[in-house]
Amino acid sequence: MTERLSMPIPCGWFVVAYADEIAVGQSRPLTYFGRELVLFRTESGKAALLDAYCPHLGAHLGYGIHGSSGGGRIEGETIVCPFHAWKFNPEGEVKEIPYAKNIPPRVRDKPCLQAYHIVETNQVIYAWFHPEDIAPLWQPETFPEADSDDWAPLKRFEWTIHTTCQEMAENGFDSAHFRYVHQTGTFPESDINFSDHVSQTVQRADLETPRGTVKGSITSRGVGPGQGFTRFEGIANTMLFGQVTPVDAGTVHVRFAFTQPKVNGEVVEGGVNAAIVADICKQVSEDIPIWEHKIYRDQPILCDGDGPISRFRRWYSQFYA
Repeated sequence: MTERLSMPIPCGWFVVAYADEIAVGQSRPLTYFGRELVLFRTESGKAALLDAYCPHLGAHLGYGIHGSSGGGRIEGETIVCPFHAWKFNPEGEVKEIPYAKNIPPRVRDKPCLQAYHIVETNQVIYAWFHPEDIAPLWQPETFPEADSDDWAPLKRFEWTIHTTCQEMAENGFDSAHFRYVHQTGTFPESDINFSDHVSQTVQRADLETPRGTVKGSITSRGVGPGQGFTRFEGIANTMLFGQVTPVDAGTVHVRFAFTQPKVNGEVVEGGVNAAIVADICKQVSEDIPIWEHKIYRDQPILCDGDGPISRFRRWYSQFYA
């Protein structure tokens, strides 16, 4: 798979879980970034992500005993190794070895497991990944729709796809494919801007109805290599949180979450609101067989109708170490 796609894992913020998937006192094994990890939430409610293998004798901290949600148990602000009960804090430091008089000097008061920077917002847990362990270069953005009482609870969809973050993000700038893969009649011109770690596209999306033209727009904001936030405004206002996390160099875990404004305090079910969600998910299903069987052309032969693919690739290249 890595030969077919020949891309490293990009650096940036990535979703490792929805916030409600890890309760206080729980731990959970994860595989992201080509690494084995353990996510846990301490008794104070702090989420933490560590490399999974204990530096003592190599036990996986996410697979444990004592019925603690299938993983290592949590005591206070530490996760306890199921093998010999070494205790590690969210910074990856050994805080206690219950059968030893002293913590070994080589790990005393210093991290011995890699700890990842964590931010909780938009109802998800973001982790910062950089292969050289460089500190975060920007912070995740917060969108009020995720937690507003005026918007419906998130409708969540997930896929595991054999492709890369870049290939998925590039689709949004490949205007011609919408006509031939998704059978759209036209694809309006977009205003496109690339700035630092953010891309933004705005396009008109007017819709003809029996009552006349409904003015609409689609605003897509890409933040880093794996987060896309899209506002659909017009006949059915919708916010899409599209977030892609690399499992390894050739596989991604995709999370789409939709929310729409309530009407008179009530969630609107069915109708156009449901149709727009269904159509976007259908487009993902149409793209999957292409993503999973294509190769990545580093120097593609492009034509004048292909859209800003080259501009996108130059911008995206900053996310590779």
